[in-house]
Amino acid sequence: MALQLGDIAPDFTQDSTDGTINFHEWAGDNWVILFSHPKDFTPVCTTELGEVSRLKPEFEKRNAKAIGLSVDPLDDHKAWEGDIKETQGHGLNFPLLADADRKVSSLYGMIHPNANDTLTVRSVFIIDPSKKVRLTLTYPASTGRNFAEILRVLDSLQLTDSQKVATPVNWTDGDDCIIVPSVDNETAKGLFPQGWDEKKPYLRMVKLQK
Repeated sequence: MALQLGDIAPDFTQDSTDGTINFHEWAGDNWVILFSHPKDFTPVCTTELGEVSRLKPEFEKRNAKAIGLSVDPLDDHKAWEGDIKETQGHGLNFPLLADADRKVSSLYGMIHPNANDTLTVRSVFIIDPSKKVRLTLTYPASTGRNFAEILRVLDSLQLTDSQKVATPVNWTDGDDCIIVPSVDNETAKGLFPQGWDEKKPYLRMVKLQK
């Protein structure tokens, strides 16, 4: 069965461009962005890997680590690194798993036979420090991922973990949030002394204090 939200992300040991990765140990107490690529030396993947390398400081600010995966062997990954740096201006600065035996791809359901029975789709998993899967996304091979959206979801997850709020449509950091329905108004007064805008009893907008 495919991984579902709230499941524990499967552990694995696999070679990577940064050496052997024991996944749960490598993840430690960080959030993790695990994302797969259909194949080495492909144009869309090259742009994505360069972008994630560029965004490394943004992930670090959020206590998050990125780790990529492709089903090609390690030698190909290492040869590809030069192309990524040359064309994108940012060299690979996070591990890229060499999943030639499809071990990790199979654990995480990254191969969709009706799309391609040998290559991985563009899967994304956000995994929290307790190793729970908190987001899954699947893109077609032809569409590059929007990593601004992935950072936005990470911000939302971290916010809702720390405060009793949800985030509305198109929310970005700093926008008003929604007090979750399980918090009654009496409790909300203690949590949100700044007050809130009650559109409906179930829709209470609040601006969080810094």
